[in-house]
Amino acid sequence: MANILLIHGAAHGAWCWRDVIPRLGDLGHTVRAIDLPSHGQDPTPYSQVTLDSYADAILDALDEPAVVVAHSMGGYPATLAAERAPDLFQRLIYLCAYVPAPGLSLAERRMQAPRQPLLPAVRMTKDRKGWSADPALAPGIFYQDCPPETVAFALERLSIQATQPTSVPVTTGENYARVPRSYIRCMNDGTIPPEFQVTMTADWPLDSVHEMQCGHSPFFADPAGLSALIDTILQN
Repeated sequence: MANILLIHGAAHGAWCWRDVIPRLGDLGHTVRAIDLPSHGQDPTPYSQVTLDSYADAILDALDEPAVVVAHSMGGYPATLAAERAPDLFQRLIYLCAYVPAPGLSLAERRMQAPRQPLLPAVRMTKDRKGWSADPALAPGIFYQDCPPETVAFALERLSIQATQPTSVPVTTGENYARVPRSYIRCMNDGTIPPEFQVTMTADWPLDSVHEMQCGHSPFFADPAGLSALIDTILQN
């Protein structure tokens, strides 16, 4: 069975994996989730967060090789970490996540999508170094197919998302190229358009791409299904 490290996306924290961790554990895996800097219980001010500090946090959590599952924005720092220390990555699974493109920051990569459903919900901080999600719009964008109790749980815990990590590109080379990778597309995603998830993985081997019929938060909408799919990926 696998050692699995779970990486959250923008404005979230380790808390978003609460329903997945025990299910993956029941399947025999050893599972951990971390708070990236300024998220969850991490006290770092958002104004001090960088993409490098995100990648460092991931590497600091990898005291032995593991399967890393990265959600949404987490795809960028996870990719950077894999480039820096490929031997610590047994596999990198992108969960409806942004896959870096040469020379493009995450913000620039996002703008390649044919639609921008997240932008209406973005509320910038006064210093322009972070943003939060409008609580009136976040449920329909992040959690449209999640149970009401779960939506309330999540809205209470959303944090400010630093802008610096999304403003710089990730450069990859031979190190990243040798890391086994898989992608899980969420085909009802209200944050990252499903058609853009298809575009980002259009040249991937067919057996490395999987689909779930859910929105942007499968860890809440279908934690059992997500856990089973991760387990299946790791057995093949």
